[in-house]
Amino acid sequence: MHIVAILALEDVAAFDLTIPCQVFAMAHGPDGTPAYELRVCAGRAVTATAGEQLSFRISSPYGLDDVRDADTVIVPGIPPDREPSARTMRLIREVAARGGRVASICTGAFVLAKAGLLDGRRATTHWMFADQLAQSFPDVEVDPSVLFVDNGQILTSAGVAAGLDLCLHMVRRDLGAAAAARTARMIVMAPQRAGGQAQFIDHRDPLGHTDHLGPTLQWMQENLDQPLTVADIARRAAMSSRSLSRRFRAQMGTTPLQWLLNRRLQRARELLETTDLTIDGIARAAGFGSAETLRHHFSRHVGTTPTSYRATFKG
Repeated sequence: MHIVAILALEDVAAFDLTIPCQVFAMAHGPDGTPAYELRVCAGRAVTATAGEQLSFRISSPYGLDDVRDADTVIVPGIPPDREPSARTMRLIREVAARGGRVASICTGAFVLAKAGLLDGRRATTHWMFADQLAQSFPDVEVDPSVLFVDNGQILTSAGVAAGLDLCLHMVRRDLGAAAAARTARMIVMAPQRAGGQAQFIDHRDPLGHTDHLGPTLQWMQENLDQPLTVADIARRAAMSSRSLSRRFRAQMGTTPLQWLLNRRLQRARELLETTDLTIDGIARAAGFGSAETLRHHFSRHVGTTPTSYRATFKG
């Protein structure tokens, strides 16, 4: 039997911890027998958290050393600034060194990064902490837009519920698409969600905290449906195009056209969720001009089609 060990570290996110327990416990082989042996491994009784309002103590009959012979080790999320013990880090490295599969859910990616397992690799984590991961570990290629990243032996998932997508993906790898579909039905979830984490990110910019660009940003927001160029925006801001670009980069961390694109995508998302406008109508209202252009940018930046997004979020 394939052994899956889930690390229960101090202040582990309760939902992250139970996701692999539920998914792998539901996975069965073609003959109907359980496909995985599960171990929740904790060095002692640890605190599990559910947001800021709830915490409780959990214990397990399995200790940390029980990860040594596991085929897969999963690290659920813990606070990014939490330092795992040297023993924990050593065990994770040992599993990877002997060829075991190591995966993280949400901020568990910080543990893998601290163990050096993500250096030179593409990885993801919860979109709220993606910048922190990238800044803390510059050798890691952080992609905040996807639901999970599969590097073969090392896997990472995005925030919280994306752990479901990751675990179903591993079942699909191990047992095939039919077994993954059966497991998904048991946990009442689509076998494979369309799109990535990007569709859940709230791209809101602090208009009230940009002293110089505030009026310009507000004007851009009010004219998203117009074919604005950098020169148009610079004239409105009463500065040169070069100065505008430099100011944008300093205050907003991006370019004027990239900021405009993000706001147009946000407008399109809002219209898809709250109106019955056609895709062509939404494309014009959001400033994309045509449905084809909207679909191109939506697929590239949100990771799904406008129609699929509407089906998921409308109402």
